[in-house]
Amino acid sequence: MSRGRGDGDLKKRLVTWIVVIAIICGCLYIYSRNSGTSALEYGSKSLRKLGSSYLGGEDDGDGASNKPGEDLQDDVMLKSIPVCDDRHSELIPCLDRNLIYQTRLKLDLSLMEHYERHCPVPERRFNCLIPPPPGYKVPIKWPKSRDVVWKANIPHTHLASEKSDQNWMVVKGDKIEFPGGGTHFHSGADKYIAAIANMLNFSNDILNNEGRLRTVLDVGCGVASFGGYMLSSDMIAMSLAPNDVHQNQIQFALERGIPAYLGVLGTKRLPYPSRSFELAHCSRCRIDWLQRNGILLLELDRLLRPGGYFAYSSPEAYAQDEEDLRIWNEMSALVERMCWKIAVKRNQTVIWVKPLTNDCYMEREPGTQPPLCKSDDDPDAVWDVPMKACITPYTDQQHKAKGSGLAPWPARLTTPPPRLADFGYSAETFEKDTEVWQHRVENYWNLLSPKIQSDTLRNLMDMKANLGSFAAALKSKDVWVMNVVPEDGPNTLKIIYDRGLIGSAHNWCESFSTYPRTYDLLHAWTVFSDIEKKDCGADDLLIEMDRILRPTGFIIIRDKPSVVEFIKKHLSALHWEAVATGDAEQTEQGEDEVVFIIQKKMWLTSTSFSVTE
Repeated sequence: MSRGRGDGDLKKRLVTWIVVIAIICGCLYIYSRNSGTSALEYGSKSLRKLGSSYLGGEDDGDGASNKPGEDLQDDVMLKSIPVCDDRHSELIPCLDRNLIYQTRLKLDLSLMEHYERHCPVPERRFNCLIPPPPGYKVPIKWPKSRDVVWKANIPHTHLASEKSDQNWMVVKGDKIEFPGGGTHFHSGADKYIAAIANMLNFSNDILNNEGRLRTVLDVGCGVASFGGYMLSSDMIAMSLAPNDVHQNQIQFALERGIPAYLGVLGTKRLPYPSRSFELAHCSRCRIDWLQRNGILLLELDRLLRPGGYFAYSSPEAYAQDEEDLRIWNEMSALVERMCWKIAVKRNQTVIWVKPLTNDCYMEREPGTQPPLCKSDDDPDAVWDVPMKACITPYTDQQHKAKGSGLAPWPARLTTPPPRLADFGYSAETFEKDTEVWQHRVENYWNLLSPKIQSDTLRNLMDMKANLGSFAAALKSKDVWVMNVVPEDGPNTLKIIYDRGLIGSAHNWCESFSTYPRTYDLLHAWTVFSDIEKKDCGADDLLIEMDRILRPTGFIIIRDKPSVVEFIKKHLSALHWEAVATGDAEQTEQGEDEVVFIIQKKMWLTSTSFSVTE
């Protein structure tokens, strides 16, 4: 009998241990599933609880964020915002692969859908401050930064070894140097750019062709040395690459002070209007241009101006083997049906040119593929719009003009462009807007002057750019501006490109397609007032602005007084400090606009975060 009881006790202990182990395994499984979102969930809940209480609202659990127009208690400050886990120091919320894995999105990898934007729903957002990596330093100043950056700021060196024979980048002590090479131009981007100009017979081998070429799209840009060296020719490139196996290439570009954007030729139109670029460039960009009836080449065609060029440097251009020859023959046939002509072909590079008019399109045989786009297709509708495998014809006005009708750079910046008429704007309206913003920017710099030197700022963003006059007023400064146009407002981005500037469409209810700590100054003109009208929160926007902004960077708020008061409540929690306040101005609608300038403090780790209070 005693043996039987012993067996029974043993069985009970065994069952107990099995249950304990099962519980532990279950907890580990849940933790592994949620480990990527722990900071997200705790950060989101604590922030919203604090926000609800300090605004005096009810915490109804619906995840609604605060709006700047709500009543504020004058004596209440938001004390803290959670800090994200250190592993999220390079988080790009709408390009987060962990989110794709966790939500099990069914994406077609062959179409690059996994590199397109997939934003988290509100309850999965990381409502916490993104910490810099250990040892982060204020970035090296332009123009020196074109050639060297701090390794601690982007602690990724795999490209240096992977591309060691191509002179992309070299690690030297605590710095990373950029010799200016690329996969196709080992001897330097400057020589390669001059060679392209020489192929096109441009005077003095200068690619801007006396100001006629200004805006460039560099597809698959690597670390953007092509765009970086182009700046000295008075040209500006939108350097584009996805967050792919060559991770951090766009982060390196922006750390260097070179205009760049995270994007991919996948299934959606790029966030740029039609006829934006004089030159598109692809150097060993590893893109299958023949897929889906040439839809990716047709996207380039949408983006190129009349008479625009596509410079293509790739093995297919000189057809060394049977497969290269097949691709070359099919690609040549495709672009011929698109009415592109070979401008010049030399060695490993071919340059095609787009027609100036619709004549060639009209002369094609009926049924020729690809077809012309339907008359009701808006080629400037780009936000979350699928690409279309059709040719965008010119308007009657553009067809008659036989070109874009734009002045050469730099006169282009202040000359009213023909597409102003699309919005019913007059030349006088354009000139007045330019004048107003010239005065406003001078005022901004007077307010900033105690805090900045001539080289303090390099990467700037105008979060609501309208006609681009904020950026135009900065021509004499050694800066560049990412001009952002709201996706639901007047699509004035084409006016911005026609001025020789660059930018992107965007919805500020979502995260921008850039790495953390990539801009020195953010200009927010009535952006918060616009957010107030949407189903998203101003506190989310503040956290996104903090993510984008470099430590010691600046924010210029130009908005109604209640917005400024709302933001002041968040300064301590965000580790921002007030720098200056400008005099109020009355808008045409009779409302006051206040200028409020903020600087982001430097904090390095979770430990130093608590010390700065």
